[in-house]
Amino acid sequence: MTTPLPPPKKKDPVERTRQPTQPPGNRSREAQGLTAMAAVGRFALQTCAACGQVQYPPRQVCGQCLGDDLPWQDVDPNGVLLAETKLHHANDLFFRDRVPWRLGVVGMDAGPSVVAHLAEDCRQGDRVKLSLNLDRSGHAVMNARPEKPGPNQEDDMQLRELSMDPKDRRVLIVNGKTELGLALARAFQTAGAREIFVGHGEPWKASASLEAIRAMDGVTLFPLDVTDTDSVEELASVLGGKVEILVNNSYHLRPGGAVDRMDMNVSREEMDIHYFGLLRLAGTFGPAMRGRGADSAHGACAWVNVLSAYAQINNPAFGTYSASQAAARSLAQCLRAEMAAGGVRVLNAYTGPLDDEWHQMVPPPKLAPDMVAGRIISALQNGHEDLAIGAVAEEIAERLAENPKEIEREIKL
Repeated sequence: MTTPLPPPKKKDPVERTRQPTQPPGNRSREAQGLTAMAAVGRFALQTCAACGQVQYPPRQVCGQCLGDDLPWQDVDPNGVLLAETKLHHANDLFFRDRVPWRLGVVGMDAGPSVVAHLAEDCRQGDRVKLSLNLDRSGHAVMNARPEKPGPNQEDDMQLRELSMDPKDRRVLIVNGKTELGLALARAFQTAGAREIFVGHGEPWKASASLEAIRAMDGVTLFPLDVTDTDSVEELASVLGGKVEILVNNSYHLRPGGAVDRMDMNVSREEMDIHYFGLLRLAGTFGPAMRGRGADSAHGACAWVNVLSAYAQINNPAFGTYSASQAAARSLAQCLRAEMAAGGVRVLNAYTGPLDDEWHQMVPPPKLAPDMVAGRIISALQNGHEDLAIGAVAEEIAERLAENPKEIEREIKL
């Protein structure tokens, strides 16, 4: 049985503060394919197109027939723990602060034997289930958990280093005046967040969602206008040293494109909220979160950007909105690189059309806010980096990988 996660302790200013470090990050070009699979939550390995042999570690030619056509395919993640050991000493700075550390060799049902990080409940000879997760350096590693999950499995201290679980962490939700903001607050509360902070702007504008959040226990509201640098800096001066997960769900959607609706004011508002708003948040909250990435098992761990799937491919019906989302996506990738130094990971969640007033004329399928919030929580718990939510976003991601010109032409019709 996994040892329950101890509650966070009040920080002792006399004790040494653990500085952010990263596990070894060198990977071959082929091994970066594992990172791509882990980032989206797939358990996929190279599989030889000629003989069907599953490959591990990743390589340029098949170890069985020397074929060079090795596409990535989802494989059976189950296997048997053949051997286990515990690391008590390490010269690497990351593991030196975290020993003892359990490792094991797993014989996969799919064929290869792999070295994996072990959950506390795994014992030699047990059936285990493997997963690909991103470590603090942003690279893929193998993890093994019992095939049948036991109680408190999410509390495993070793595997918690490889996830962004909200349990016992403090969360800032940037915009509480939307239905998605309310759904996120409820989802984080259900996931065991220790404290939830919710921002809200435009005090003159009533919001049923904000009133529902106000009635929730363990939630504190703060004025926050992402278009106002002073407002963002003021909140960061209060919460900057407390936030462990930040959810940027800023949202300003208006229909129209570059020719049919040449409205500079609307376009400027979209950029100010989605791009410059993220820039203001990153510049004020980012340094403090990055500095607390190694601050115990409850340290800062994640930055979530809720983006539209049209950040990846422009939808002319929402042309300038799509452009502002694309700018935010590019900035989020910069943020990911900068936050990695502190072990804080950036999750970009791409959503299809939401079921709200601004998507009234968009045909189904449309997303319910509760579904979006639940998928984001699951992605944090599993340590994902890119998340497509809903049929529209998933299809866009798949078809961009297959043939970007085809979907670009089709979406314009």
